[in-house]
Amino acid sequence: MTVQIQGQLLGGDEQYAIVVSRFNELVTKRLLEGCVDTLRRHGVADDQVTVVWVPGAFELPLAVQAVASSGRYAAACCLGAVIQGATSHHEYINQQVAAGILKASCDSGIPISFGVLTCSSMEQALDRAGGKAGNKGAESALAALEMVSVLKQLGSQHNR
Repeated sequence: MTVQIQGQLLGGDEQYAIVVSRFNELVTKRLLEGCVDTLRRHGVADDQVTVVWVPGAFELPLAVQAVASSGRYAAACCLGAVIQGATSHHEYINQQVAAGILKASCDSGIPISFGVLTCSSMEQALDRAGGKAGNKGAESALAALEMVSVLKQLGSQHNR
């Protein structure tokens, strides 16, 4: 019989960080609300959550790298919204933000979930921040909880 490891969606006594972009705050506040609410509903107390605000999505990787390397958190969620404008600026931002977040997670050994919206319009962003397409902040929280559980089961020395 094969061994299967599946993460549970139950918070324990671990600390969680949420790094959120202030740019497009109309959207990111909704992502944050969904993320915090989901952590609460899965047993994470408010005093186990630290929210770190940064100016924009481009600053997410550096802040989450500092969070992840601090040794204080079991996981982090990155929340932001990059909305396509009249230029290709969003493409450069999106690629670098995604790569930076992935690098911070791999370097630190803690899960960092990607709750950064990459949309072509404000309407799409609002739909994904609690509108008709769900809340990607909530999904980010679920991914963080599940990965903390998976890493515990794998015996990861980096997970607290």
